[in-house]
Amino acid sequence: MARIALKIDVDTLRGTREGVPRLQALLQRAGAGATFLFSLGPDHTGRAILRVFRPGFLSKVARTSVVEHYGVRTLLYGSLLPGPDIGQREASTLRAVRDAGFEVGVHCWDHIDWQDHLTQRDAAWTLRQMARAVERHTQIFGSAPRLHGAAGWQFNAAAAQAETTLGIELASDTRGEGPFIPVADDGRVIGPPQFPTTLPTLDELIGIDGLDAQNVHAHLLGLTAGSDRDQVYTLHAELEGMKLMPVFERLLQGWQAQGHQLVTLGDLAAAVDRSALPRHRLQQDEVAGRSGLLAVQGAAWTPAV
Repeated sequence: MARIALKIDVDTLRGTREGVPRLQALLQRAGAGATFLFSLGPDHTGRAILRVFRPGFLSKVARTSVVEHYGVRTLLYGSLLPGPDIGQREASTLRAVRDAGFEVGVHCWDHIDWQDHLTQRDAAWTLRQMARAVERHTQIFGSAPRLHGAAGWQFNAAAAQAETTLGIELASDTRGEGPFIPVADDGRVIGPPQFPTTLPTLDELIGIDGLDAQNVHAHLLGLTAGSDRDQVYTLHAELEGMKLMPVFERLLQGWQAQGHQLVTLGDLAAAVDRSALPRHRLQQDEVAGRSGLLAVQGAAWTPAV
């Protein structure tokens, strides 16, 4: 039976406060496992306006109704309104997810800061950002995180090395085809095993080729029908946990009808022999339906003969 790991990115205060409890309840009713990755510092979503200059950003905004999904107040945080500290305000919500039996981990400290600035900053900045998130996770849950999933799939070699320094054991920071060990050009391991997102997300599909909230689930189910391959599906508390919850509910029912196990990233990792995972370089590339460059599973590395 193939496994689909449900990776839930939680980006904002509203997503944490409203979307997370709703997803938790839905998954419990369905008997499905999932991994929740939390933004643990300030919500500065309003600063994303600077992305207007990024190729493809405006068309994505037009397709995915950003104001409708995130709300006006969220879109002012960090600009006209101060950015609320998510981890401080919603610590009890986060612990409730863990106490309900779901896997939890780190998404980021400041979602906008990481997503918009990682590739222009040095290794020291990257380590500081990740260390703040790890420290907050430890304060909230009483234990250090073992899992990291980068905001917006913004990731590089410095971030992979920071994961190793901070004791992260497994990660889902990239897009790709299957689990791999990230390596430098010389084959040196630079980070923990990666379990990349393998399926497209709702906001990448809706508004493209006639897909909408009524039929997008059928498209995704078509990608997994009859497959015995493990997958990772990334959803967002601000989307599937709110307005697009009916779409996600149809997906859950469809995947279970297809015979797939809905699991955590940790479950997926426990089922593979890490010593046998292929080694791949990290690469920056475009992903259909998303603006800018993302970290993807690059070329396979093999020792020189």
